[in-house]
Amino acid sequence: MADHHGTRCDLAWGPASLPSFATPHESCDMTTLAVDKFDSVGACFLAQAGRAPHAPAFRAPNETDTGWLTLTWSETARRATDLAAGLLALGVLAEDRVAIAGSTRLEWILADLAIALAGAATTTVYPSTNAEGVGYILADAGAVVVFAEDRDQLAKIRASETAVRHVVLFDGDADAADDSVLTLAQLALLGRRHLREDADAVVKSVRAVGRDQLATIIYTSGTTGRPKGVELTHANWLYLGAAVASEDVVRPDHVQFLWLPLSHVFGKLLLAAQYETGFVTAVDGRIDRIVDNLPIIRPTFMAAAPRVFEKIHARVVSMVTAQGGMRKALFDWAIAVGVDAVRRRSAGRATVLQRMQLFVADRLVFARIRRGFGGRIEYLVSGSAALSPQIAEWFAAIGLAINEGYGLTETTGAAFVNRPGDIRIGTVGQPFPGTEVRIADDGEIMLRGPGIMRGYHGLPEQTAEVIDADGWFATGDIGEVDADGFLKITDRKKDLVKTSGGKFIAPALIESAVVATCPLVSQAVVVADGRNFVSILLTIDPEVRGDLPDDAVSTAVEQAITEVNCRLNRWETIKQYRILPRDLTVESGELTPSLKVKRAVVLRNYAETIEGIYSDQAGALR
Repeated sequence: MADHHGTRCDLAWGPASLPSFATPHESCDMTTLAVDKFDSVGACFLAQAGRAPHAPAFRAPNETDTGWLTLTWSETARRATDLAAGLLALGVLAEDRVAIAGSTRLEWILADLAIALAGAATTTVYPSTNAEGVGYILADAGAVVVFAEDRDQLAKIRASETAVRHVVLFDGDADAADDSVLTLAQLALLGRRHLREDADAVVKSVRAVGRDQLATIIYTSGTTGRPKGVELTHANWLYLGAAVASEDVVRPDHVQFLWLPLSHVFGKLLLAAQYETGFVTAVDGRIDRIVDNLPIIRPTFMAAAPRVFEKIHARVVSMVTAQGGMRKALFDWAIAVGVDAVRRRSAGRATVLQRMQLFVADRLVFARIRRGFGGRIEYLVSGSAALSPQIAEWFAAIGLAINEGYGLTETTGAAFVNRPGDIRIGTVGQPFPGTEVRIADDGEIMLRGPGIMRGYHGLPEQTAEVIDADGWFATGDIGEVDADGFLKITDRKKDLVKTSGGKFIAPALIESAVVATCPLVSQAVVVADGRNFVSILLTIDPEVRGDLPDDAVSTAVEQAITEVNCRLNRWETIKQYRILPRDLTVESGELTPSLKVKRAVVLRNYAETIEGIYSDQAGALR
């Protein structure tokens, strides 16, 4: 193997001792927490609450959805402590699995904190998971309690045969005839009663948690096969939180807009960074409210999957195109100036004229676009899938740099990231301190460090297949590391396909290029494995398309494919395309909840369409 080692250093996990932290309750004036070591997510959170008890921690829509409420760190800790004590009263023990089946919202975070403070382990369940999938996850994890968003989630739980003893609802009333179902308020009340009897109950739970204790099981959404439960320890989360803080990627004065699914490791990672650093998070997981929320929240940073950045790009471009005339001409000129500036800065050869042009472009065009994001964004963060270099360049051009990172659920969500002010577009940045990387002979990326999972839940043989005796984790991704430690991802190892002519194709690179080149395209899926030429399946974004007729759509798609083909090797060029009748969705099983395409499902669902492509030996573009 060819070795490429990232920086190694010992990270500070926090203060040697946590400051005392007071939690008011109905039954007592003060419960003081003091622990000797910084050994758990719960202790990390309480340490932050002790450092800045009156500072804002979370903002969220109020119960009537007419405004936003703010919770300070001490208020958040009080609510989480009440819920943690309630879990202890229900008989939850150390490392017991407690599941959360709900969307991204403040209650999800409070439940997760309560589980950590009780010494249990969070098991995440996407709210879109069907009843069969919910049953599988709860049974495989052995969950004893579930926080469920509403009665729809409760119905899925009841339809499964599991060891679940209690369900706690975020929304809806408890069933008087079934004492196994509680509301969140009832669990908190139960907790306060428990603390009147044992004021140190939560204190003792936090003190008992060890660094290597199970903190979370996250089931990989899986593009193929049954999901596997990735076991992440408190040490894993503490490492990532400290690693992010050590890089000055986030600061205490930052405001984060968090809408990513918290059932995904990316969302959970951002919470770990918050507990370490102390910034404010505004949380609202409703995708249809993102645009409306941005000018209200006015975040300083926001993370998203590449698909979101693609949609923002497509919407801006399509709106300007529809306006036409001088506005479009000015916009096109400004983007060209911005992209040129990005490339010149990267090469270290910016000129005075170029800086003057950029100033004018920023005043006339870019500043207006940034105001739509609230006007305070310092940078954006992209993860969970590959970001098209063209999209990254476009955002950098308008003054909204995207820090693309890389990681897997098995690496606690992140292992590499581009740092603010040191971005190399087309790469996922450099490794976090303490993470090592090497490239195997076949190009596979191997990682080792404190962020690597404990293993797959109940699957020792599958764990041994990906983590060797020396602790190296085989990511399944192909890539290369440059002399400065920046990693470039080529493709998923299992996604590399070979044409009938023996040529290897990296589908993701072609797909992202088409999506970035044609704003109309929502999703792209390359077909080439065992075929004599490359074809591509496309879906059209209905919001971007508007009233555009079919012939105009076809013309735009063909122009984009022709442009992309000019940048590809001869054997990679797209010979035919088909536009699918609808977009890919999570509900149809064609996308994972983190918006990754399930390639095998798409190819199976449109097998007849694909066969039609290859029965036409003419290979004409259409």
